[in-house]
Amino acid sequence: MRGKGLTFLAAVTFVAVLAGLYMTFVYAPPERFMGDLQRLMYFHIASAWAAMLAFFVVFATGIGYLVTRRTAFDHVAVASAEVGVFFTTLVLITGPIWARPVWNTWWTWDPRLTTTLILWFIYIAYLLLRSSIADDARRRVVASIFGIIGFADVPIVHFSVTWWRSIHPNLFSGGSINMDPAMTRALMVNGIAFVLLYALLTWLRARLEAVRDEAAALRHRVYDMADGDRP
Repeated sequence: MRGKGLTFLAAVTFVAVLAGLYMTFVYAPPERFMGDLQRLMYFHIASAWAAMLAFFVVFATGIGYLVTRRTAFDHVAVASAEVGVFFTTLVLITGPIWARPVWNTWWTWDPRLTTTLILWFIYIAYLLLRSSIADDARRRVVASIFGIIGFADVPIVHFSVTWWRSIHPNLFSGGSINMDPAMTRALMVNGIAFVLLYALLTWLRARLEAVRDEAAALRHRVYDMADGDRP
């Protein structure tokens, strides 16, 4: 069943990504002032949404592991953190490319840019921390706590454009999106596609982590048996 579910998710994700590309390059009109450059927005914002979801999952599964001590939660946590870092990297790459012609600079210490960069560093540190602790049980506990605390930066990123003066555009006001309806639909389709892509990549990475743990446990069992056979 898990294999069929993964195949189904991969197929749906493939269709959604194709639909997102169509909406981006064919369906959505060019922006009045930025022209086709604005099409980067669909990937930039969709990547940001997927990254925020990924770090929320790290937060939730960290709590789940601390409460239950089930390794499946930790497998999802590390998988989601890695995929979240990947999407945050896309945000930090597409943002300057988009900003250079508009703001006349590759980087400015805008509140949202700065807090997003901090978020990237937090979860890079999370992954480095995991690789630096040899003991499995201690690594999982420490990583879970770090992932829970690190999530505090996510709402700061989200509200940064309203809490501080920012040149970053605020697309959402009064519960609506300040864009052409066709652009809004293109953004929503890409958002769904990137969330599905996040789910697919996280599922695959979590399965790999589970296989690694099973292989390590089997290796230890073989070593223990070999030591028991020695005179």
